[in-house]
Amino acid sequence: MSFEWFIARRYFSSSRKGASFLSFIKIMAVSGVAVGAAGLLIALAVVHGFKSTIQEKILGFGNHITVSTYTGNPITRADTLLSFVAAQPGVDAAQLAVTGQGMVQAGNYVEGTLIKGVDENGDLSDLRSYVTDGTFDLRMQENGRPGLVLGQRLARSIGASPGSTITLYTLRGSGGTELPDIMQFTLTGIYHTGIDIFDDTFVMIGFSHAARLLSVPPGMAHQVDVRVSDLGLIRQVHAQLHEELRFPLYVENIYQTYSNLFAWIDLQEQTIPFVISVMIIVAAFNLIGAVLMMVLERTRDIGILKTIGASDRSIKSIFLFEGLLVGAAGLVIGIAISLLFYWLQSTYGIIPLSEDNYFMTTAPVEPKIRDFFLVGGVTMLLCALASWLPARTAAKTDPLKVIQFGR
Repeated sequence: MSFEWFIARRYFSSSRKGASFLSFIKIMAVSGVAVGAAGLLIALAVVHGFKSTIQEKILGFGNHITVSTYTGNPITRADTLLSFVAAQPGVDAAQLAVTGQGMVQAGNYVEGTLIKGVDENGDLSDLRSYVTDGTFDLRMQENGRPGLVLGQRLARSIGASPGSTITLYTLRGSGGTELPDIMQFTLTGIYHTGIDIFDDTFVMIGFSHAARLLSVPPGMAHQVDVRVSDLGLIRQVHAQLHEELRFPLYVENIYQTYSNLFAWIDLQEQTIPFVISVMIIVAAFNLIGAVLMMVLERTRDIGILKTIGASDRSIKSIFLFEGLLVGAAGLVIGIAISLLFYWLQSTYGIIPLSEDNYFMTTAPVEPKIRDFFLVGGVTMLLCALASWLPARTAAKTDPLKVIQFGR
């Protein structure tokens, strides 16, 4: 152990008589670093949690890639297009779908909705995992009606529950008149993602029934839904299909379809850590004052050390090391606080959220090991920079003046 490191440790751990103010300053400096580090680690974990949770919901409900037409009209020779898309590299599965606007009724309550017809065995999304009441079943039921699945908010609006009779209405123009197409279904499942545009909007039924309601001729469909084998390939496969397919076909990936939600996620990820980082910077400035106070309180010690042969470099190193010890102590406490918060939030959900605004009921946390290294490195670097100026001041102290006037 070096002489400088030994003295720095003694200064950091000692509590001399009459030095209660110095101890208070040291405690406040450690606390400032701890709060700053804990705040940044918690903020980063919450932001990562937000991003992962919302992306999981969007990617679980929406289609990775959708092929449709610019006009919104059904695609002709849809089966041929489906075979072509399914054969592309990176495509895990593809499926035809029919979509259109309509009205949904249960009892005396009627709401507008977006009807989507998919294969009766289910679509390409993970919607089954979000069913909270009933089951995901679009097949013909025992009562002779086909199954239907809709969102929790929409079900609440029309007062429906599994087993309820649901009536769908669609409108089509014919000879200048509006003729409604009507069909009854049995509600088999209610899903809940927490995202309004999903839970308020979609009604899912079998492909053949949707084609009948929306007057889509055989061999045609409104879109081809695509699922890629790896999420990292979404943009690549999208670009590939965009290059291969010609007008009037239009290719859109999920990041474009729900660009507003992904932009909101990115905004959270970019701004919150920046704002919280200011706390560590403030703590570093507080550390400058704390180490300066330590220097002033130990001017006589500095004079004695220099008298017995300590060099300016040694004096600077002593107070630089002491500042780093303050930073290290604060960092360790900050990490401990953040780990405690992760456990409490994951176990008890101590921070509730408004699902209407945040799409989830509690703040999610997803700590990443790289954040600990990043925050630790930045914290210690700032503490070293903050300790350098007071340490430099200590090194320039004149021992004769200190011994003469420092008592």
